[in-house]
Amino acid sequence: MDFLSWQEFERVDMRVGTILSVADFPKARKPAYQLTIDFGDELGIKRSSAQITNLYQANDLVGKQVIAVVNFPPKQIANFISECLVLGVVGDERGVILLQPDQKVTNGYRIA
Repeated sequence: MDFLSWQEFERVDMRVGTILSVADFPKARKPAYQLTIDFGDELGIKRSSAQITNLYQANDLVGKQVIAVVNFPPKQIANFISECLVLGVVGDERGVILLQPDQKVTNGYRIA
């Protein structure tokens, strides 16, 4: 295992946001959605591609809060620019399970 220093970890900016809209992403190599996420007044709206189609229906995601890394550089995926990385648990055949706060919190709050 390659350990991070505390200083390196502090550079990772993880925030809570609410999914505003979800669209299918047919041009992605693996099944995915295009998410539009509200991270509050400071960060605003960001978009992300998420391979979460195994466990989540698009209409069930709207209004859900998620946790994402918001300080990666934008990444082009097919014809889409992903501006953040939505975090989830990966490890079994079911697919990605989203990380979510267990209570509603203000969009943009930082994960510590």
